[in-house]
Amino acid sequence: MSELLPCVTVEPSSAHQATVIWLHGLGADGHDFEPIVPELKLPEELGVKFIFPHAPVIPVTINGGYQMRAWYDIRNADLSQREDEAGVRQSGEQVEQLIRHEIEQGIATDRIILAGFSQGGAIALHLATRLNHKLAGIVALSTYLTIPDKLADEKSDSNLNTPIFMAHGQQDPVVPIQRGQYSAKVLEENGFTVQWSDFPMQHAVCLEEIQALGSYMQERFTEQS
Repeated sequence: MSELLPCVTVEPSSAHQATVIWLHGLGADGHDFEPIVPELKLPEELGVKFIFPHAPVIPVTINGGYQMRAWYDIRNADLSQREDEAGVRQSGEQVEQLIRHEIEQGIATDRIILAGFSQGGAIALHLATRLNHKLAGIVALSTYLTIPDKLADEKSDSNLNTPIFMAHGQQDPVVPIQRGQYSAKVLEENGFTVQWSDFPMQHAVCLEEIQALGSYMQERFTEQS
């Protein structure tokens, strides 16, 4: 097994009973969503640890080959033509190693939520739909489904009944909301359960979304306990 991705970790104030693995967007790092943890207002007794991995630093074609943290290369502004399938699959494997590490620490996969924003959300969706372990929850923020044409052949049934929290900005100029809606439709056509929300914002998160996400996480961890 290769070395685990470097991560920012926020430990729970009580005994560790559950984990959220949260993947950042293009050009950000693991610190990006760290400040949101207290805003989720999760009860201390749930014992939730947050893991925010740093994506590898790679050259990104759409940014002139500039090296930055990215889960995969982006080759074209057109979402349907910009997928770096090999990069998506490699990052999916690296994140799966983090899940395996949590299992080794005694956390069952149905006590793990896999979350991501933008590029990170794309990896979360890719991995969660193919993972042979049931997760507590799946969170996909301002993102889209990569390699949608291969999902039917590659999907696992393990998380068909795990509700996917998908949220999007109505004025998103980076990942148009139509792409997010199309992704939700493909997921549902493949048997997955999607909880869709959209908000009057651009490519970002907002307070109302964070509050809804906190309720979702609390509900998922309470149901699985």
